[in-house]
Amino acid sequence: MTYPGTAPQAFRGERLGLPAQGRGSLATSGPRLGALVVDVVASTLVAALFVQAFRSPGGDLASHLPQSWSLIPLGIDYVLGVLFAGRTLGMYFTGLRLIRVDGDKPVGPARVIVRTALLFLLVPAVIWDKDGRGMHDRLTATAVVRS
Repeated sequence: MTYPGTAPQAFRGERLGLPAQGRGSLATSGPRLGALVVDVVASTLVAALFVQAFRSPGGDLASHLPQSWSLIPLGIDYVLGVLFAGRTLGMYFTGLRLIRVDGDKPVGPARVIVRTALLFLLVPAVIWDKDGRGMHDRLTATAVVRS
């Protein structure tokens, strides 16, 4: 549906001034999901190492799993990865990076922290706009693009 006075966009990201394809174009959901899976698996493995190192002897299987502790390395991966490299570990392996759509500036700490917190809530990440950006990207004026 188009509104009066607006033309339909020809491709995802056109409204943001991004190219239709190639480097700098909006990432599709497949690579984004792949990046998230890599980040979640890596953070779970890191958390499992710490849980095993500090666990008490005995106990059942559930006491040996990282549970919510994996959110700590996941948050560190997102915040420090984006601040220092413009991407998380998973984004690196899937050829993606995070940019600001409101100017050619680096994504600052406040945006990264808010975006990560919203991503942890999951609901903003699964509500997408016409461009395929999640609510967490829209609220922080960011976009995941091909690198």
